[in-house]
Amino acid sequence: MTAVSAADEVLDVVDRDDRVTGQAPRGEVYARGLLHRCVFVLARNAEGRIFVHRRTASKLVFPSAYDMFVGGVLGAGEEYAEAALREAEEELGVSGLGQPEPLLKFLYEGPGGAWWSYVHEVRCELPVSPQVSEVAWHAWLTEEELAAQVAGGEWPWVPDGLEAYRRLRAYRESRQ
Repeated sequence: MTAVSAADEVLDVVDRDDRVTGQAPRGEVYARGLLHRCVFVLARNAEGRIFVHRRTASKLVFPSAYDMFVGGVLGAGEEYAEAALREAEEELGVSGLGQPEPLLKFLYEGPGGAWWSYVHEVRCELPVSPQVSEVAWHAWLTEEELAAQVAGGEWPWVPDGLEAYRRLRAYRESRQ
């Protein structure tokens, strides 16, 4: 059995209302700028610190950039909640996580293309062993340390993750 490359993985193509309109291989979805679905999961450890990582240089989108979320695209027919748990466990290298809490959903339109983005949060009290094909470096940062790194502008952040982070902060501020 031959391994399927990331570019060959079949994704649901959606419209501006997040309704499925068809399917296409990931490589074609990216090349043609078709709308699809992604999940973003903010992982916190037992102390409330946030998992931050640098993506590997081999990633199809935003290689070697930093991110404060784990996550990824939804496969064809996959639900957001299912993808959030799958992606969090895969990228953190754990099993047995609780179901990530869904927080907010938005249509990202910016560098790299456009996709529906559903932001979740999960507590991970398990020792992590990040997926080497996804994560080149990682650390657990406090809210303040993360905010300082974002504000400092020294790290190249993935633009969709940065947008999700800004929207999540605004969402939380609006609920106080």
